[in-house]
Amino acid sequence: MQAYFWTKTAHLVFVFAWMASVFYLPRILVNLAEAGDEPAVRARLLLMGRRLYRFGHVMFGLAFVFGLTLWLHFKVAGGWLHAKLMLVALLLAYFILVGRWLKGADGGRALPSPRTLRWLNEAPLPLLVAIVYLVLAKPF
Repeated sequence: MQAYFWTKTAHLVFVFAWMASVFYLPRILVNLAEAGDEPAVRARLLLMGRRLYRFGHVMFGLAFVFGLTLWLHFKVAGGWLHAKLMLVALLLAYFILVGRWLKGADGGRALPSPRTLRWLNEAPLPLLVAIVYLVLAKPF
C-alpha cells in the first residue's frame, strides 16, 4: 500500500508542475504580444517560453508514466477515469496549441491579440476543476 501512495504522490506533484506551465505559457504569449518591436524583451520572453514549454512536456511525461503505473499496476479504474483522460487530452491539445503559437512567434508569425490570449489563458481552469471533481468524487 505504501508504494501506491508514493506513486500517487509523484503523479500529483508532476501534474501540479505541468499545470503551472499550462497556466503560465499563455501569459508569456500575452506579454510577447504586448512587447511590440522591443528585440531584447521579445528575445527574453521567447527564451522563457521555450524553456517553459520544454519543462511542461517533461512534467507531462513524468505525470503520464506515474498515472499509467497507477492504472496498470494498482488497477485504478472506472468510468470517471475515461472522462478524466478525455479532459486531460483536451488540456494537452491546448498546451500543444499554445506551444505552436510560441514557435510561430519565434519564427515571426503574428500572435492573436493580447485580449484573445488573455481569454484563452483562462480556458484550462474549468477543465482542471472538472478533472479534480472527477478524481475526488468518482461519480461514475
